[in-house]
Amino acid sequence: MKLEKDFFNRDARVVAEELLGKVLVSNYNGKILKGKIVETEAYIGEIDKASHAYGGKRTKRTEPLYGEPYTAYVYFIYGMYYCFNIITNKKDIPEGVLIRAIEPIEGINIMSNLRFGKDYSDLNKNQIKVLSNGPGKLCIAMNISKDDNYEDMNKSNKIYVENNKIDNFQIIKTKRIGIDYAEEAVDFLWRYYIKDNKYISKK
Repeated sequence: MKLEKDFFNRDARVVAEELLGKVLVSNYNGKILKGKIVETEAYIGEIDKASHAYGGKRTKRTEPLYGEPYTAYVYFIYGMYYCFNIITNKKDIPEGVLIRAIEPIEGINIMSNLRFGKDYSDLNKNQIKVLSNGPGKLCIAMNISKDDNYEDMNKSNKIYVENNKIDNFQIIKTKRIGIDYAEEAVDFLWRYYIKDNKYISKK
């Protein structure tokens, strides 16, 4: 069952943790791709120097952060990769959750071809491990790009999140990755992942 908008109309830290185990869905040319969300990061513009919207910064790039909850925010990094975020909390409160890693569960052969240009059965052990264990990697595998920026995921049939059966897993809370510039925010324990899942990007 598709998650409703109200699920995302909460503090990013709460949503980031509760998204673990849920299923990210992408419709690629009529084929459904699914991955269990196993790693997330929360960003809260008002107090977070790692956020693109810190200090009320509002530009064309950051405008999706100020949108309705359950809006997609996709941005480009290093001139190479996309990062996919889901906006949380109320409109005009810049908060969001970065989806850092997923565990492929449906449409895996398509994901493999999108990511490596070959079938899943032809991947080596390392390629299987790195299929979707990072924000840029999962965007390639799920065909998420700048075209999905601003997508209203509450209404969308292209990209959205489904609930999942309850799994028994332990959640690890730790520091976020790649934000060395963010002063005190470096130490915020706002990264969440499923303990021992082989698809997380970093322990």
